[in-house]
Amino acid sequence: MLREIDIPPLWLAIFAALGWLVARAVPLALPYGAAAGWGLIALGGALVLTAAGQMVLRHTTFIPRRDPSALVTGGVFALSRNPIYLGDALVLAGFLLINDGFLALPLVAAFMLLITRRYILGEEARILATFGDEYAAYCRHTRRWI
Repeated sequence: MLREIDIPPLWLAIFAALGWLVARAVPLALPYGAAAGWGLIALGGALVLTAAGQMVLRHTTFIPRRDPSALVTGGVFALSRNPIYLGDALVLAGFLLINDGFLALPLVAAFMLLITRRYILGEEARILATFGDEYAAYCRHTRRWI
C-alpha cells in the first residue's frame, strides 16, 4: 500500500508544503521573484511533459520502479538523464519564489538528494542491468541532473 503512494509527486508536494511553511514564517521576496518563479514552473512543466511524451512515444514507462522497455537518450534526455525529476525540481524552485520563500530554496537541493537516493539510484541499476554498455556509454556523456 505505501509503495503505491510513495511516488515523486507526493514528495514534491511535501517539499512544497514545507517550503510554503518556511515562507509564511520568514517571508523573503526577491525582486522579480514571482516572474522568475512562474518562468521556472513553466520550464519545469514543459520539461516534464516533453520527457514523458518522449517515453510514451518509445513505448516505455515513466512510472518509477517499473522496468523500462526502451532506452531514451535523445531530445531532453540528451541534456539530463532525469529530465522529469529535473522538471520537478524547477517547479519546486518556482513555487518557492512565487511564495516569497527564498530562504526555503535549500529544500530544492534536499528534494534532489531524496529523489536521487529514493528513486534514481534504483532506476539506474535497473536500466544498467537491462541495457548494459549502451546505458553505460550514455551515462558517460550525459549528467544525472544537468
